[in-house]
Amino acid sequence: MGQVTVRVNGYGHTIGCKDGEEAHVLELVSRIEAKTKLIRSMGGQFSESRMLLHVALLLADEASDMQMEMARLSANAAAADPRLADRLTRIAERIEGIAGALGPGGTQVSAPVGGDAPAAGRG
Repeated sequence: MGQVTVRVNGYGHTIGCKDGEEAHVLELVSRIEAKTKLIRSMGGQFSESRMLLHVALLLADEASDMQMEMARLSANAAAADPRLADRLTRIAERIEGIAGALGPGGTQVSAPVGGDAPAAGRG
């Protein structure tokens, strides 16, 4: 098991993590320390627990904003899906038609004229 020693708000902490995740933990701690510095720069005196509460609120607010953005992007993608799904269905039917026109081993059995081959396996 890996360990990382970090400093947040002037205090040292040893954090346990999985082997290989040390760099990720250091990156996360650097984000926490950046928020701590932001809160300190606003002035006022905060106890350690109050400081960490404010840091947690800032990080939770950022996470909430990201979740809302992901939901918005998902909704936009879902709105585009019916058209995309319809196009993919038509393409799949054409591929099935071509495959149905080919016999075993890829030999052509009959070539329908006009590309209106019936979909293979449909009845």
